[in-house]
Amino acid sequence: MDETSQKIIDATMSLIRDKGYVATTTKDIAKTAGVNECTLFRKFKNKKDIVLCGVEQEKWRANLTPEIFKDVKWELQPDLEMFMEKYMEKITPDFVNLSIGLRAPQIYEETAPMVMKVPQAFLSSLIQYFEEMEQRGKIPHLDFECLALTIFSSTFGYTFLSASFDKKLSGIRKEQYIRQSVATFIQGIPERK
Repeated sequence: MDETSQKIIDATMSLIRDKGYVATTTKDIAKTAGVNECTLFRKFKNKKDIVLCGVEQEKWRANLTPEIFKDVKWELQPDLEMFMEKYMEKITPDFVNLSIGLRAPQIYEETAPMVMKVPQAFLSSLIQYFEEMEQRGKIPHLDFECLALTIFSSTFGYTFLSASFDKKLSGIRKEQYIRQSVATFIQGIPERK
């Protein structure tokens, strides 16, 4: 990839992150990249082509892979906290906003498989973890997919809301949220006596 093409990709992905796919024009891309529109079209067929090249690059995807969840202790509380922390380290507000921008109907069919790799890696890793915990006799057999989806939904929800509203919605710190969410997941809500 030559330097000019990379500038165009970076400009496009940044603009989509900030404005969305539909609102990002080739004129905006050229201006942000510091090239003229003719150069943009010499390098790429169209805006969609630029985006598809961008989502293939590691720098423009979260690169959340099962390998990052391998540091387990085989204890529910610290392990589930680690899953949530690792996700939140990789899924930054910038990535959340970019993934929202990539959901435009004009490109969704092509970008969805790449965006879906993030939740798939999280869910499959967590399901495998629960299965191994069952084999080790540490937890009973349950619907592990449902449990993984519950943890993922909680993790994604906090990440999405933080990216969307920063601290305006809630002042709960990430560490506090993770610790309390996992504790509630494991112990449930105690009934008042």
